[in-house]
This record gives sequence, C-alpha cells and structure tokens, in this order.
Amino acid sequence: MTDSDAHGDPHHEHPHDHADGHSHAHSHAPTNFGPRFLVGIGLNIAIVVLELVFGLISHSVALIADAGHNLSDVLGLCVAYVAIILAARPPSDRFTYGLKGSSILAALFNAMFLLVATGALSYEAIRRFFDPEPVAAGTMMAVAAVGMVINAATAALFVSGQGDDLNIRGAFLHMAADAAVSAGVVLAGLLILVTGQLWLDPLMSLVINAVIIFGTWGLLRESVVMSLAAAPKGLPVGDVRGFLAGLPGVASVHDLHIWSMSTSEIALTGHLVTPGGHPGDAFLMETAHHLNERFRIGHVTLQIETDETTACALAPDEVV
Repeated sequence: MTDSDAHGDPHHEHPHDHADGHSHAHSHAPTNFGPRFLVGIGLNIAIVVLELVFGLISHSVALIADAGHNLSDVLGLCVAYVAIILAARPPSDRFTYGLKGSSILAALFNAMFLLVATGALSYEAIRRFFDPEPVAAGTMMAVAAVGMVINAATAALFVSGQGDDLNIRGAFLHMAADAAVSAGVVLAGLLILVTGQLWLDPLMSLVINAVIIFGTWGLLRESVVMSLAAAPKGLPVGDVRGFLAGLPGVASVHDLHIWSMSTSEIALTGHLVTPGGHPGDAFLMETAHHLNERFRIGHVTLQIETDETTACALAPDEVV
C-alpha cells in the first residue's frame, strides 16, 4: 500500500521506497548508561528520604521543598531509564514503531504530577509566612549540603553521554541545576543562623518551587508538542527540505513530515519527484545516512515519483 492508497485514492500509485541508515537500531541512547541511571536513581531516593525526614524534624519547608525537587529528579531519571529500555523492544503488528512514544507520554505525566505537587508545597510555604515555626537551621544546612554533593555526583555520571542523547543531556542539566538549588537551601540556613529571620525559610521554599515550575513548564510544553507530532524543537525543517530538494535528480519535494518518535529519536517521511527515473537503492541509503549525520533523523521513509505530470493527492501543502 502506498501513502496515497492509505488516503483512499486507489488510482494513484507510485513506487514506495523505504530509506534507513546503516542500522535499524535508531536509538541514540548509549546502552551502557543503564547502570548509571540506576545508581543515580538510588542516590536520589536516599536524599529524598533524608531531606523529607529531617525537613519534618527541623520544621524546614525549604528542606521539604528540596526533597520534592529531588523527587522530581528520581521521576525524571526513571523516565529516561525506561525510555532506553522501551527503545530496545521490537515492534509488533499493532505497535509498528514499538513503544518508543511511551517516553513522551511519561514525560507529559511527569510534568503534570510535578506541577500539582509544587502547588501544594507553595501553599504550605505561603501559610508559613503568616504562622512561622522555629527552624533547626544547622540541620537544614547539613542535610542540604549532603544533597548538593549527591546531586553533583549524579550529574557527573552523565557528563560523557550528554552530547549523544537528549534524555541523558536533560538528566545532566537537571542534576547540575539541583546541586545549585541545594546550595540555596544551605544559604537560607546560614542566613537564618545569622539573622534569626524565620521568614527566610518559606521564602527559599518559594524560590525552589519557582525553579521547579520553570523547568517543569518547559518539560510540559515540549512533551505536549511532541505528542502532537510536531517537528523537534531546534530542527531546521527548511534546511531539511532544501537538502532533499537539492539532491541530484530531484525536481521537487512534497508531503514532507518530520516528528519525534520518542524523546530522543526523529522520523521523516516525504515524496521526492525524480523525472529522470528511479535513482536506485544506493541513492536512498546515502540520503538516509546524510539525514542522520546532519540532522539526527534516524528513521527515514521516502516515496519516489518519476512522472511530474501525475497529480499526487498529497502534493498540496495544506493536505495531510
């Protein structure tokens, strides 16, 4: 079945060709990062428990808020780890792309959950402004300092892979930012010790929550956009179209679609008009290779049309 057949036009047929890179293992996620994710998850679960327990003991909402922030790290690392596992699963008759898109759904759920949790923590912090409670600033500083060290150590686990996979890069940036947030809690504890002003604790809690909301809002926006099959952020679609149109023998390009298969993989489909005849399998393989090298598009499907006078039902830009 051609693309046009799928749109209900039985009289319109073109040769359909599938062009992929040199391998069908399209995931860019290094498989050896699985154990690093498990170590990072374990370390962050430990700091969540530590900060929550001592936050309740010391009556520090800033410390509890930082525990919530570190819980977001656990969920984020879990999402990235699950995405790597699911990307390796083979496709089925029903899920022809496998379960790659599940990482997008997980990111969407993660963002919505974190926004709700942050709202509850912010409500408690605002209440503390009107009803301040004594804070064990020394305990607050010590526990947050431990969290800062653990977050920095976790970030170091992903330094070498951040250039190869979006999930790993996101994990690195998130953990590095969290180390800075924990440093902020240490600073709040120090200021409370020096000044005795208890309102600094809920103020720092609100600052931490603002950092969470800022980062989570971007995650929510990107996951919604990905779920709507939009072109990945930062990908120059015009450059991709220009590259395809400039290939030898290609007269025009239409029905071009680029979308995220998962949080780390990109797919492309398009029709190439080649009046000189079918360019051959080598042309398709080389085109897929260049798309992967230049634009990180790993799953390419191209339909070749050799007659310019044949009206393709999918040629107009407004037709999908």
